[in-house]
Amino acid sequence: MRVLVSCEFSGVVRDAFRARGHDAVSCDLLPSERPGPHIVGDVRDILHDGWDLLIAHPPCTFLANSGAKHLYLGCRRENGAAGDRWANLGHAAAFFLAMLRAPIPRIAVENPIMLGHVRRLFDLPAPSQTIQPWEHGHPETKATCLWLRGLPRLTPTLIVAGREARVHREPPGPERWRNRSRTYPGIAAAMADQWDGA
Repeated sequence: MRVLVSCEFSGVVRDAFRARGHDAVSCDLLPSERPGPHIVGDVRDILHDGWDLLIAHPPCTFLANSGAKHLYLGCRRENGAAGDRWANLGHAAAFFLAMLRAPIPRIAVENPIMLGHVRRLFDLPAPSQTIQPWEHGHPETKATCLWLRGLPRLTPTLIVAGREARVHREPPGPERWRNRSRTYPGIAAAMADQWDGA
């Protein structure tokens, strides 16, 4: 199966599929953190290249519910809209829709819980499911939504205790965004195992 993993610089999902014998390639504007087939560039340029499965991780900075307060100047609604933030929200939503509507038979688009404004303004469907790292062997919480087309919902593989909000508590710093955006290996393995023959 030809698998395209978009917006992934870590190689975690790509490598999970390659370990199971698939022709998996990651694509991002950044180089890959680990060796393996990786395209540096805009994934929209290669969506028509005959992929069987797309797993997309579009940037969530402007789409996630956690950033709602930043839509307003000084993070206060009474101050009025932060115009640049709303413009960036529109660009991010268009990119998300490009992934969701890609000409590929099986698609999974991953993002955090989405801002209600985005869903209403762009008529986005509800996610197919919401998963947690603790359902796949990691004692942490990070609600992750999946929009699925042509794929079954992921079933938990290893429910564990602990449930620490490590990603949420990531301290400010230059690597914060990187650390918050990596897919957990247990979730990547579940995708590769359960979507292998989908």
